[in-house]
Amino acid sequence: MPLTVEVITAERSVVAQEADMVVAPTMEGVIGILPRHAPLLTALGPGVMILKKNGAEENLAISGGFLEVRHNHVLVLADTAEREDEIDEQRATAARVRAEEALRDAAQHPQDLSTEAARIALRRSMARLDVVQRRRRRRPNP
Repeated sequence: MPLTVEVITAERSVVAQEADMVVAPTMEGVIGILPRHAPLLTALGPGVMILKKNGAEENLAISGGFLEVRHNHVLVLADTAEREDEIDEQRATAARVRAEEALRDAAQHPQDLSTEAARIALRRSMARLDVVQRRRRRRPNP
């Protein structure tokens, strides 16, 4: 009995499929969800969400949101979510560089809200680049 997984953002439905396992980045750490998982509601942090089905993996970059598990149904209401084929590596790298610069600038004022915003932007860009790297490792070299 597989899990039914839905990943939804304010703009669109990103994923609606079955999976054998879901690995998700929560605010407390990474969790794994298998069929017959206990009911759960948790906040998501920026990171990589992995959907496993029949030995294959699909990776999504998630920037945060909420995850609910109920009756073998995993519902993710994400701030943003991108499938691996939607991520532009150059844009993600440029976003990482901008976030690192903003974090260095914000270090002069550690109590400023811009410091936390820079940290979140860096985590978001790193998740996107992690998804790109995972995709690259799965593809055989020509």
